[in-house]
Amino acid sequence: MENSPVYIPDLNTPPFEAPKDSIVSKILLKNDFVEVTLFAFDAGQGLSEHSSAFPAIIEILGGEGSMKLGKKEVQLFQGTWIYMEPNLPHSLKAATPLKMLLTLRK
Repeated sequence: MENSPVYIPDLNTPPFEAPKDSIVSKILLKNDFVEVTLFAFDAGQGLSEHSSAFPAIIEILGGEGSMKLGKKEVQLFQGTWIYMEPNLPHSLKAATPLKMLLTLRK
């Protein structure tokens, strides 16, 4: 495996947005240790309850919404940062167009 850095000077250029009534994702990095994915949700879109076998970090880059983490519901805004242990049931709902970065540590 080549040991070269991944450099993204601006996650907003070019604009990464979800088309109307859609969710899109783009894998930025995937290797044996980590997977980093950029997501964009249109308003009203979301992810139904699921869990991950890996620890996860969510960073909200823009927009607003809510997330259920186990039985707790939290609000999402630009700058929100969340760490989740493996196997925590969670779901997400975008109130406005929302962009987030998901990091899974394998």
